[in-house]
Amino acid sequence: MHIRFLLALGLLPLSTAAATSYPLTVTDDLGRSVTLKAEPRRIIAMLPSHTETLAALGLADRLVAVDVYSNYPQAVVTRLPKVGSAYQPDLEAILALKPDLVLADESAGSRLTQKLAQAGLTVYGGTAQTYGEVFEKIATLGKLTTREANATRLTTSMRADLNALQRSVAGLPKVSTYYEIDPSPYSVGPNSFIGTLITKAGGQTIVPPSLGDFPKLDPELIVQRNPQVMVGLTLADARLRPGWAGLRAVTGGRVFRPTPEERDALSRPGPRLPQALRALIRYLHPETRP
Repeated sequence: MHIRFLLALGLLPLSTAAATSYPLTVTDDLGRSVTLKAEPRRIIAMLPSHTETLAALGLADRLVAVDVYSNYPQAVVTRLPKVGSAYQPDLEAILALKPDLVLADESAGSRLTQKLAQAGLTVYGGTAQTYGEVFEKIATLGKLTTREANATRLTTSMRADLNALQRSVAGLPKVSTYYEIDPSPYSVGPNSFIGTLITKAGGQTIVPPSLGDFPKLDPELIVQRNPQVMVGLTLADARLRPGWAGLRAVTGGRVFRPTPEERDALSRPGPRLPQALRALIRYLHPETRP
């Protein structure tokens, strides 16, 4: 699961002042020039955050397939074929659907964008990694699909919800937090989108910025930092980890495993950031009842 977090972003700033005209050329996260000759009508999303963003922009009817991890909005994805994932794409099925735009993730390991481009498809590769880039990516997808106004409305609504939630914990003590992506253990740095949400929820990740956005941690670091709250695992799991039984979060019973829906919202840099922040506030500052 953590692989999808380890994706870098190098987004070209895009103006939303003027309506999209085609042919349109943008630069994707890999520094590639991507040219759309006309407004895309058949889109394949190979990342859940792309699927959710397109649906939120009113483009569900343009989707002809999604990746196997896309499960929201359920009414949209249940009717669509699944064409694999970044590391196991069904290239034959993707080609057969004749998409005029594929939205892919990218990492050094998967090389998905390269594989699809070599097959002759128009591919935009990349995803958001930081909090600010979530909104930039929504704007980019709006630009690519002539939905700039929808993108602006969506980001404005998201920011209003996020700001209101953040105000609910303003002035409260910062809660030292360990967020676990998987038991390796992979966690989140303060500049990642999840790390920023933790800060906005009145917390502070135990991971120093120097380790990056989604680092694999030395378990000893977690013991040394002795977090007040742990998110991403069960209390029973935490008690079994070497040296963890006496940590503040464990002795205080403040170890939280998100529901599947909450975990999806927390792990996807897209329209459900407000739901993710609400869940984090409930873990870190339950007295606020967000």
